[in-house]
Amino acid sequence: MSMPETVRLPTAAEVEAARANIVGVARRTPLWRLDVDIPGVRIHLKLENLQPLGSFKIRAAVNAIKAVGEDAVRGGIVSASAGNFGLGLAHAARRIGAPVTIVVPDGSAATKGAALEALGARVIRVPFDDWWQVLTTRRFDGAEGVFFHPVAESAVVAGNATIGAELLEDLDAFDTVIVPFGGGGLVSGIGSVMRRERPATRMMVVESQASQPAAAALAAGRPTTVKHDQSFVDGMGSTTVLEAMWPLVRETVDEALCVSFAEIAAAIRLLAVKHHIITEGAGAAALAAAMSGRAGEGDIVCIISGGNIDASKLGAILNGQDPF
Repeated sequence: MSMPETVRLPTAAEVEAARANIVGVARRTPLWRLDVDIPGVRIHLKLENLQPLGSFKIRAAVNAIKAVGEDAVRGGIVSASAGNFGLGLAHAARRIGAPVTIVVPDGSAATKGAALEALGARVIRVPFDDWWQVLTTRRFDGAEGVFFHPVAESAVVAGNATIGAELLEDLDAFDTVIVPFGGGGLVSGIGSVMRRERPATRMMVVESQASQPAAAALAAGRPTTVKHDQSFVDGMGSTTVLEAMWPLVRETVDEALCVSFAEIAAAIRLLAVKHHIITEGAGAAALAAAMSGRAGEGDIVCIISGGNIDASKLGAILNGQDPF
């Protein structure tokens, strides 16, 4: 098992190194203008759901493995993941023949667990509180190998920052970036690029009614424990902002927004029916925030973080039924 590190924001050189590390595995995803008529608002979608395995997490996973070196992980890889980071690790590990164990919370999407097993990963389902304990201790009894944290590692944040570098090249100017908040690794990565290159950009995180740890931490000036409910929005939300991530979140986040399950479902439905884009709950949350009007006006970039949603839940949403 690996020991915790002091997580920090990546330098410009580290972001460029991460971009080189993920070439040939992760995809440079398109930035797509949403066809909706909202006065004063232009919404741009960064379609990370089009990544191999359907999530931005492949960027972080590949860069994290490259950072420690492939030889160091051939004996085994361990992680705790709601699914998408684990998929990225399993995909990268399969290329080098390393065994993988992924501990997942019992409320995570079944489609993610099945995809992990299809890639040869050992999947261990545990209650959410036990899963969160693995995230904080970085260990799970009976699983041997190098532990990769899905959020609290500098190489993970640098891998996520490659999204920010692409945004700078794809759009000359934008006012706001909205990022779904799980543990803070995605917003810290993208936010590090914006703070350095376009400091006037507003960085917003979006949370669901299931839990709002980022909003609580920003209001209190420190990580605060909040209630977390299981929901179909399984790719984001927790009981608190990890202490290791709080300095990065504090530096890169301007505001936290909350959207309802109904607003997220409506965003999923809009993307699927009108634009033929399939997203999971966390993936559509940024769009839900932009559509609500609470993110303000101007050019708004929404990070569509992933598309791995259970077919039964997607079907319920498309039929106007309650998936939550």
